Amino acid sequence: MKDIASVDSIDPLSEVELITFDSKYGKEVYRHSASHIMAHAVKDMFPDAKLAIGPATEEGFYYDFDRNVPFTPDDLEKIEKRMKEIIKKNSPFKRRDITKAEAIKLFERMGEDYKVELLKEIPDDIVSTYEEDGFIDLCRGPHLLKTGKVKAFKLLSIAGAYWRGDEKNRMLQRIYGTAYDNKEDLQAYLNFLEEVKKRDHRKLGKELDLFSISDDIGSGLVLWHPNGAIIRKTIEDFWRNEHLKADYKMLYTPHIAKLNLWQRSGHWDFYRENMYSPMEIEGVAYELKPMNCPFHIDIYKSALRSYRDLPIRYAELGTVYRYERSGVLHGLLRVRGFTQDDAHIFCREDQIENEILNILEFTLFILRTFGFESYDIYLSTRPEKYVGSLDNWEKATNALKHALDKKGLAYQVDPGEGVFYGPKIDIKIKDSLNRSWQCSTIQVDFNLPERFDVTYRGSDGKDHRPIMIHRALMGSLERFFGILIEHYAGAFPLWLSPVHVVVLTIAERHGDYANEIYSELRGADIRTEMNLENEKIGYKIREAALKKIPYLIIIGDKEVEERKITVRKRNGENIRPFTIGEFVGIVKKEADSRQ
Repeated sequence: MKDIASVDSIDPLSEVELITFDSKYGKEVYRHSASHIMAHAVKDMFPDAKLAIGPATEEGFYYDFDRNVPFTPDDLEKIEKRMKEIIKKNSPFKRRDITKAEAIKLFERMGEDYKVELLKEIPDDIVSTYEEDGFIDLCRGPHLLKTGKVKAFKLLSIAGAYWRGDEKNRMLQRIYGTAYDNKEDLQAYLNFLEEVKKRDHRKLGKELDLFSISDDIGSGLVLWHPNGAIIRKTIEDFWRNEHLKADYKMLYTPHIAKLNLWQRSGHWDFYRENMYSPMEIEGVAYELKPMNCPFHIDIYKSALRSYRDLPIRYAELGTVYRYERSGVLHGLLRVRGFTQDDAHIFCREDQIENEILNILEFTLFILRTFGFESYDIYLSTRPEKYVGSLDNWEKATNALKHALDKKGLAYQVDPGEGVFYGPKIDIKIKDSLNRSWQCSTIQVDFNLPERFDVTYRGSDGKDHRPIMIHRALMGSLERFFGILIEHYAGAFPLWLSPVHVVVLTIAERHGDYANEIYSELRGADIRTEMNLENEKIGYKIREAALKKIPYLIIIGDKEVEERKITVRKRNGENIRPFTIGEFVGIVKKEADSRQ
């Protein structure tokens, strides 16, 4: 792609910068032009559809339409066909700057109510429209020079979307698409989407019987099935053991607290839209907890603390509840009730940097253990709405920055993305498909210790204010588990697999020996299943493969006679016969290594 234009003519004395598809801006212009062409095609095919907005996105584009009849997959094919015709005509995109009053009259005549609403909120007196082959749209631009510059595109899906993201507004229909400057890259992206679809944790969660979300229970509330629950237990056991080694103290706290606790913490003022309506108990208002921090503060304040006691590190796998709109709920990745791997550290000001260094080391160790070796790090600074003094914000931000620099970790500054009470470090892991996921966070907080009058007795015999560090390594167990499912495509490493080994018999006469093997494996704390059904061995192997069980033990006449076992890996590789003792040693070693 060589031609992108925001004006119809260029002054020959002007400096000209060539923008290509390889740049972020180039992709945005290219895909926004494709979105315009899609809107044109929809209006040609379905004149009753009203236009809302159609921006480019990181991976493609979408356009929202108001239409009483739902779009269907067949409609997408028709729209694509019409888009190809528009592209083939190679009509020029023509920009026109007009007054806002003119634009309002224009779109009122066209019956485009959403465009009129947008126009009335634009503060500028002059606005721009883009036209090609008789189709006009309100747009800032820029666009490509001509429709024919769009070389490869695909419409992907249809979804519902509230106008302006507000569930009180009308539900619109959103058509998603993507576009590339060549067919090869488009096909590569479509192949990637197919792989993403295969790894979808909702699909695999059902196939592997890991979890479910039931309408009878409520949206965004997760039911952990036995297979998922044993993986969760394995994660929790590892997490707790490593925290105890790192000198954290374990806590458990309630699921509700008096409303005035959240008013004092500031959550009620700054976070109310994500909290549920209070409940009344004996005339007192209570609230489901969205965070664990006020509870940990109360435990800290239950005794007089000395400067010698610090740092104090509290950790909890605490379940919290947050109101997420139904439109954003997504399997395990966006839920309403979830368990944070939460911790709060109370320390002196001179201890902040060292504590952050320890947390960074601990975080990377945990993430690597679960198979995540690549990540991006962001330092998020003071947002527009914040509490606390600017001096404290500067101290906290500098402490995070110095720790990152000292650790030699590359990071990007994310301006204004800190939480209301302090700056933070966010770590986004990369999965096996190179997708980024927000998991770990480290937040320095001068605010809550002040709000709750948290103190320690200093060496001078006076009371001093500790600093509070909030941190989570996995973020939430639910979300992290969803990421793990997709990262491994359900084929977990042995230590995380809900079943380590399945024992399969070739014939009924091999059942007694299979039971012996089963008992020995279970006695060695190896998670084992057994299939003695009167089915062909090929069928049993295929069934075990669908469950993604790491090891299959096959028992036949030879194995019974030699008192050995034949072992097959889930990838189809057969390994040499073993005694049961030898095999137990192999499995235990692999599980302990967490590879």
